[in-house]
Amino acid sequence: MASSATAAVGSVNLQPGLRHSRTIAVSEALAVPALGRLFGAATEMPPVFATANMIALVEWTCVEALAPYIAADQRTVGTHVDISHCAATPVGMQVTAEVELVEVDGGRLRFRVVCRDEKETIGEGFHERFVIDHRRFMNRLAKKREMS
Repeated sequence: MASSATAAVGSVNLQPGLRHSRTIAVSEALAVPALGRLFGAATEMPPVFATANMIALVEWTCVEALAPYIAADQRTVGTHVDISHCAATPVGMQVTAEVELVEVDGGRLRFRVVCRDEKETIGEGFHERFVIDHRRFMNRLAKKREMS
């Protein structure tokens, strides 16, 4: 359900309806076997676009969409992902993430997401981000590091 609320982000009111897309080529580095090597996995896996990288594409597409609206002292952080990965994409194909801001609730921003390769929809769902004060966030991280 779309909200008609707005958020004061940067110097502009952000409203539902904002859309953005980004297309990437699926390389070996974005495929499942490359992620497996990062974690020391010995199991052979198919050379397809990794779900984790599809989520990363969605996150960065949202970041790009919001960039013109974010003040210099603000950032957005991902807080929730509810996206299905319903079809495999082989290395060499292009994937496009399309995001649409559908709800604004204070600093919480909810996006509808669709990812497609050259043949079909490969993923869809929702992603939420939250607007933060960058300096305060980094200070909290520093304190957390000190506590460990």
